[in-house]
Amino acid sequence: MADRPTLITSVQRALRLLDAVGESSRPLTAKVLARRTGQPLPTTYHLLRTLVHEGYLRRVDGSGYLLGDRVSALNGDSPAARTARIRPILQNLHDELSAATYLSLFEDGEITLVDVVDSPKAPRVDLWVGFHDAAHATALGKAVLSVLDEPQRLDYLSSHDLADLTPRTVTDRRVLLRQLDEANSYALDHEEYSLGTGCVAAAIPSPTIRAAIAVSVPARQVDRIIGRADVLNRAARLVGLAAAQSI
Repeated sequence: MADRPTLITSVQRALRLLDAVGESSRPLTAKVLARRTGQPLPTTYHLLRTLVHEGYLRRVDGSGYLLGDRVSALNGDSPAARTARIRPILQNLHDELSAATYLSLFEDGEITLVDVVDSPKAPRVDLWVGFHDAAHATALGKAVLSVLDEPQRLDYLSSHDLADLTPRTVTDRRVLLRQLDEANSYALDHEEYSLGTGCVAAAIPSPTIRAAIAVSVPARQVDRIIGRADVLNRAARLVGLAAAQSI
């Protein structure tokens, strides 16, 4: 009888986490990953920190974990790996507009923040309220809602409270629906999610996904970004083209 191979349990557990993240098209939290892999939460946190440190995972604040840059040897057809191919577009947008950039996705009835690209000179917004509870107050959420058909839009708004996050937040569904119907080539959040911060978003023109990209800047710079809306919409079109093959 052949000797049984010696297996390293910690490696097995780490690989299970990578598999779980790779099978998902959106970020997964540590608690979800612990449940899916059947591992204790403290162990999961420890392994996730290690995988992030080594570049095999990336942590998206407020959302969870995605595959990192060192996954070229993994299955390139996994949803997470395909989604990661869009990141260079976000990086280029960040560099061109000197602003933090974001990608959100509508899936299973929820609007989820999928990726963020920022830097010390262009930091991300402090995500003090998750997107599940704040889509109405964000340019990303509004852009995604603008491309949903009317039944989907009404269903989403009927199942989500319009929380009053700042004095500028729109909490009246009728007003929000009117704004969505009147949407231009971009959606705007001018201090509706966070005082002092503005965000401009564009929906992704794609038959395969319902998504949006956005940039955030200090509120005083919003007009600068609106003046470069062509750059934002060009990036949205590139994501749409990439999505046809990537998601």
